[in-house]
Amino acid sequence: MAKVPKAMTIAGSDSGGGAGIQADLKTFAAFGVYGTSAITAITAQNTLGVLAVYELPPEMVAAQIDAIVKDIGVDAAKTGMLANASIIEVVAEKVKEYGIEKLVVDPVMVAKSGDPLLRPEAVQVLKEKLLPLAYVVTSNLSEAEVLVGRKLGDEGEIEEAARRIHGMGTKFVVIKGGHRRGEATDLLFDGQTFQAFRAERIETPHTHGTGCTFAAGLAACLAKGMTTLEAVAAVKAYMTEALKQAYPVGGGKSPVHHFYQFWERGGTDAPF
Repeated sequence: MAKVPKAMTIAGSDSGGGAGIQADLKTFAAFGVYGTSAITAITAQNTLGVLAVYELPPEMVAAQIDAIVKDIGVDAAKTGMLANASIIEVVAEKVKEYGIEKLVVDPVMVAKSGDPLLRPEAVQVLKEKLLPLAYVVTSNLSEAEVLVGRKLGDEGEIEEAARRIHGMGTKFVVIKGGHRRGEATDLLFDGQTFQAFRAERIETPHTHGTGCTFAAGLAACLAKGMTTLEAVAAVKAYMTEALKQAYPVGGGKSPVHHFYQFWERGGTDAPF
């Protein structure tokens, strides 16, 4: 029997099922990868916003990572909501302890609703402790602005931000195009060259969990042995279609359709 690729998500739980570990595990499954999780925080959350957050003790986060690595194994991992500096530090320690090379860091700071998901004082710890261990950092425009400490406007400024984030230690940087004007262009930087991945902008309110899904898709593709270039291209195509086929599940920003390829729109098996 062929080896099954395995990916681990280290992130917060979204009770609404649209972001966080729930989105990550759905994405892993959609890409044919076995998914595991280490929960960092529990959120009471729906499509309208975050009602409450409970941050888990760092030792519990560490114990989950230990349990997964020592038995199941990890071909690739991704981080999402890490909540505070103590959790970031313990995650960094475990990544180093187990030599997890294919680490996708999604620097989650704010939910789609605008609710904060990372304590402001933890940003510097993220930059110093975790980004140097990352294989890929995936950042939207707002997160990139926080990481480099300035507003970003034109293409030149975004490219310079990618260079600066790369200089923090990661091997690859992706600055996503969802928050930019015009086409939804994701920019990949490998330390030497830039590669743009362009797609039409999908006009939909159902964008909850897009950042989590993108990073989880990258981790899944890396776990399957794809190159970073192949992985970004595959995830870009997946995200475009998942946004196209997104449907409402609540009264606010609903999630993308993680399993669009398995459900025929309008057919008897469709959920809408």
